[in-house]
Amino acid sequence: MTKMLLQVLSSASLLALSLGMPAWAQGVGTDIGTLDREAAERAFPRPPYSPPAGRNFPARPFFGDTHLHTSFSMDAGAFGARLTPRDGYRFAKGEELTASSGQRVKLARPLDFLVVADHSDNMGFFPQLFAGKPEMLADPTGRRWYDMIQTGKGADAAIEIIVSFSQGTFPKALASLPGSSAYRSAWQETIKAAEETNDPGHFTAFIGYEWTSNTGGNNLHRNVIFRDNGMKAGLVEPFTTLKPLGSDNPRDLWKWLAAYEEKTGGDVLAIAHNGNLSNGRMFPMIESFTGQPVDREYSESRARWERLYEATQIKGDGEAHPFLSPNDEFANFEKWDKGNLDLSELKKPEMLEYEYARSGLKLGLKLEQDLGTNPYKFGMIGSTDAHTGLATADEDNYFGKTSAMEPSPERTSHAFIKSEKATIYDWETSASGYAAVWATENTREALFDAMERRETYATTGPRMLVRFFGGWDFEPADAQSRSPAVAGYQKGVPMGGDLRNAPPGRSPGFLVAALKDPIGANLDRIQIVKGWLTGDGRLEEKVYDVVWADADRRKLGVDGKLPPVGNTVNVANAAWTNTIGDPELITLWRDPEFNPAQRAFYYARVLEIPTPRWTAYDAKYFGVQMPREVPTSIQERAYTSPIWYTPG
Repeated sequence: MTKMLLQVLSSASLLALSLGMPAWAQGVGTDIGTLDREAAERAFPRPPYSPPAGRNFPARPFFGDTHLHTSFSMDAGAFGARLTPRDGYRFAKGEELTASSGQRVKLARPLDFLVVADHSDNMGFFPQLFAGKPEMLADPTGRRWYDMIQTGKGADAAIEIIVSFSQGTFPKALASLPGSSAYRSAWQETIKAAEETNDPGHFTAFIGYEWTSNTGGNNLHRNVIFRDNGMKAGLVEPFTTLKPLGSDNPRDLWKWLAAYEEKTGGDVLAIAHNGNLSNGRMFPMIESFTGQPVDREYSESRARWERLYEATQIKGDGEAHPFLSPNDEFANFEKWDKGNLDLSELKKPEMLEYEYARSGLKLGLKLEQDLGTNPYKFGMIGSTDAHTGLATADEDNYFGKTSAMEPSPERTSHAFIKSEKATIYDWETSASGYAAVWATENTREALFDAMERRETYATTGPRMLVRFFGGWDFEPADAQSRSPAVAGYQKGVPMGGDLRNAPPGRSPGFLVAALKDPIGANLDRIQIVKGWLTGDGRLEEKVYDVVWADADRRKLGVDGKLPPVGNTVNVANAAWTNTIGDPELITLWRDPEFNPAQRAFYYARVLEIPTPRWTAYDAKYFGVQMPREVPTSIQERAYTSPIWYTPG
């Protein structure tokens, strides 16, 4: 560079400094004028004054039920359900109906979405029998069952029908099988009901069904949900467990799902539930169908098709178990752990690890390390599994599991399932639960996409609002915002997401917030549950109390435990007060024991203060005395989908 050129550049630099502008800016765009700060601000306007303007992330959760049965399910019909899929959708939208027991019933608040998920096996059989269809009456057994129903012996007929189906002696001439006119009619009517009640932007009616694998009484049920409309869903008929048309092996269901998508270009997913009744088969390390270790194909297929798990419902809560989590004081909640689905085999302690959501999530970490894919990387939802056509999950509006146990003075004394080995009573059923989905709008597409990305949480019934984000860059100020989601989405990932490759010396931070149900109880606390895989292959867990109500009088003890929030429940009046607890809780929590080399997951559990259980409302309404063993209060809760951490 010549001396003269150096002098010119030096002069230009001095001039730029005198103008307060960098040297490079002086020679750029000089033919359009001078760029000053006022002009630059006009070119790059400030964010909108209105905070919601321009947002593209979910602003509210939608509450619904992905697991409702109507009279189209053979078992529901046998137990007295007379409501149809159309009735189920109408009720969920807020209409008042007359229940199968003749009682008027209505939701306090409509749901945002619903899946009528009638059993695929023998779908539509009971409506055909009740109607006295010629093909039913042409068979001697069908004629006899119909006559029994018409002459007041319907209960005897129902028991005969259920027993014959479970024992494999059900008359083939009466079976409603795929390919038959009866089956096709039931499926088309199910689709029609969803299409007619679907109202994008206001109420979503999904098309779906339940595939009910129950080999040996061991529950491996899945609900199948379509993203699509009736034109695509109507191109297939539901997959059954009856061979040779169907199969009871989940691998074959996943093949059916793949075939559906290939044939139609549609989108479908499956949601497993009630691992607590599988007797160790829901989250296997050794497949029950082959006796061989879970392999890569199983792992990849399950991860592809089963993005969610129904962690709480009528047949027991499935988040955790006290045998597996002895240090978790809230693990003993609404437990069904006596045996498998029909109580033909009693529960053994060694089965429990493969039945509950938390232990399943831990097992998934191990399988991911061994196989490269985590088959149990699922989000959490709740649903009812009601067989009444009524999606009721409120404690004061609980219409039971079946139409035979709709509200009555005697229902808490009846046996729900009874075998020679054990008994489960009606009072042991739970008024649970609902699925909460963070979607951008109330449509099939938006809700389904949120389910696939696992941006969901389970609630045992109350509609509390729960946010949960994970990231490396959160600051304490983010937990002081009225809109924590702004920082949550900008700096981290929401529930259902992934964190990878920890920055050197950094621990993940979790921004968690909860707001009480507007017409429900105050909050007790928020906990974060961590599970991880150690370097020597052990699976560990820990529950942290991260923020709690009444913090001025409640402090962590030397044992790390938080004192109880208290209890204002008046059982006699089925009432409580919000004089304890807080209406909202929020905090930023960092893992104090983080190891960047270990696989881990984190999810939030939100607890309400104690409130009356449905049994307390029954006792007051009917003026009956509950037996001592019947619980009359409950701490409702929510479980978020996890956030996973994977080392680099």
